[in-house]
Amino acid sequence: MHDSSELSEDVDPSLESMQQEVRSAAVPVALHGQRLDRVLAQLVPEFSRSYLQQLIEQGEALIDGRVTTKVSAKVRLGHQLQITLRATPQSQAFVPESMPIDVVYEDAHLRVIHKPAGLVVHPASGNWRGTLLNGLLALDPQASEVPRAGIVHRLDKDTSGLMVVARTRQAMDALVARIAAREVHRQYLALGHKNWTGASPRTLEAAIGRDPSNRLRMAVVDLAHQSGKTAATTFDLLAQGERCCLVQCTLHTGRTHQIRVHMAHLGHPLLGDAVYGGVPLGGMKRQALHAWRLAFEHPITGERINLTSALPEDMDFAMQNLGLSYNLAP
Repeated sequence: MHDSSELSEDVDPSLESMQQEVRSAAVPVALHGQRLDRVLAQLVPEFSRSYLQQLIEQGEALIDGRVTTKVSAKVRLGHQLQITLRATPQSQAFVPESMPIDVVYEDAHLRVIHKPAGLVVHPASGNWRGTLLNGLLALDPQASEVPRAGIVHRLDKDTSGLMVVARTRQAMDALVARIAAREVHRQYLALGHKNWTGASPRTLEAAIGRDPSNRLRMAVVDLAHQSGKTAATTFDLLAQGERCCLVQCTLHTGRTHQIRVHMAHLGHPLLGDAVYGGVPLGGMKRQALHAWRLAFEHPITGERINLTSALPEDMDFAMQNLGLSYNLAP
């Protein structure tokens, strides 16, 4: 079973009849006198403490053969503990699922794929199945031998465009190092609200962290007073109309929601990006962001890889509706 200690689990009723395991252990001297949930978290480390607490409260834990539903019950040296573990959404997440994957480049070491808007990249709370990772496991048998099926960077669910995926551990380690060294060049096309203001090109260096007023969002933060990470994006204005602008965004760092946060900070939230102040416009209902160019040195062969991806239909349609046009040079 696979699990993450950082996430709590809710038991899916559809999994009740699936795989289960009874785990037994005697309380060692080092855990004498501690709470039942803490002891079980030590003895069953692949499950989070919050999930084990759920099982205890449901009557799945026994101390010396007696059911206890009190998570704070103290245990003693030599107590025989028993708990029935069931498959969780997390433990069922890393399985192959056949799905169409648009591969634009492939060799023995890596793939570059085009991710459509609406596809989640990696399993997480609320999206344990049907992710790109599941599709990669079905597409490539050797993906199961590489951490995270070779995923080295991510795109938000509603962002479309190019992603590089490693096929071997050697390629993965090298790509991760190159991304950290800012040697993987990623450029995006974004449709923002309002006419562009200020210079073009313009590089914004503004740290990003959790929004203190809404923990579900990110925000530009002052590192002297808030936690966060440095972030830098270069913006080039390509075209604009009365109500919007088309901007090329070059990432110099890879923070969560970086372009969306920086565009909003500049007063140009993305069309359709309700989280950061955007609204639907020109037929654009999801955030108007597309990873259109990916360039890097091949981690094994040294070959220069430079790939581009045409605008998806919804962004192209929105540009036509809003009177924008621009010929993207490869």
